Amino acid sequence: MAISFQNVTYRYPGSEVGVFGIDLEIEDGELLVVIGPSGSGKTTLLKLLAGFLEAQSGRILVDGESVSGLPPHRRNLGIVFQAYALFQHMTAVQNVAYPLKVRGVPRAARLEQARRALARVGLDGLGGRLPANLSGGQQQRVALARALVFSPRALLLDEPLSALDAFRRAEMRDEIARVQRDAGIATLHVTHDLEEAMSIGDRVAVMHGGRLLQVAAPQTLYDMPVDRRVGAFVGKANLWEATVSAPGWIASPVGALACDTTGFAPGSSVTAMVRPERILPLADPAEAKADGVVLAGAVSLDRFAGPIRRFDMGVGQSVVHGETAGYRGPIAAVQIPSEAIRLLPPETVDA
Repeated sequence: MAISFQNVTYRYPGSEVGVFGIDLEIEDGELLVVIGPSGSGKTTLLKLLAGFLEAQSGRILVDGESVSGLPPHRRNLGIVFQAYALFQHMTAVQNVAYPLKVRGVPRAARLEQARRALARVGLDGLGGRLPANLSGGQQQRVALARALVFSPRALLLDEPLSALDAFRRAEMRDEIARVQRDAGIATLHVTHDLEEAMSIGDRVAVMHGGRLLQVAAPQTLYDMPVDRRVGAFVGKANLWEATVSAPGWIASPVGALACDTTGFAPGSSVTAMVRPERILPLADPAEAKADGVVLAGAVSLDRFAGPIRRFDMGVGQSVVHGETAGYRGPIAAVQIPSEAIRLLPPETVDA
């Protein structure tokens, strides 16, 4: 493994905030994205790897070697910050060449390597510009080129796109993924943007309260979260507290639902999760397909958003949140396929 956190704990002095018992590995060439609410510990994790903080217990390995006690400049890691941190008096090529300068690379060689690095991020021909004459997206590309120019052992990205507008964020996240894959370098990417995490991460790690809740491929994380917190954090979801009434059936606030109850005995408390796009709107209950339970109700909110239509339907003692990409007709009922229901452990007090 290129990067390995082994039972790493760090608590900020005088507080109960930090990260606790972190076990996490990042493979060569893998882009692992860490997400979580504010204060979850995701940035602390990056700072520990970078050397800005020192773990109080456990070990951090890079290429199989412990980096404990090493200052940041000796860890040979490329870092891209949220604020870019470019030298405003230097041109783009000079900014990119700077890490090579401090490593003693001769001027002609470092400028040539810097030009190649700029070309790799799509800035060929712009090396002579000062940061003030570059757009936000272009400045971020310069920062990315600078982080990669000296062939670091790993790449750390600290919310690198948060300062960009929505269009530039989408453009740059694709660029980061392309450059990272071309470089074949292990990457730890910290972000608060769920779409960014799910779209570029080979795996995504969800943190809460300084602990890792789940690490998985984006689709696995979305379809099979380990608990309610993960299910709610990684996308919109219907989450109902329910009870297993019989094998293959649960009693929920919206009524009896058929689903796979394997692993839960009758009488067990569970949380039933259904993603809104799995809810099938029906103009007439008679249109229902063979599999799944049909629930009649009244639509309380119907929102048209171009390619997506979102609706809320009051059913039983709760609300069903649905989302459809193509249906435009009236909605008198919904159908929930049994395979669309994922049973999770019941909600706990700290969830």
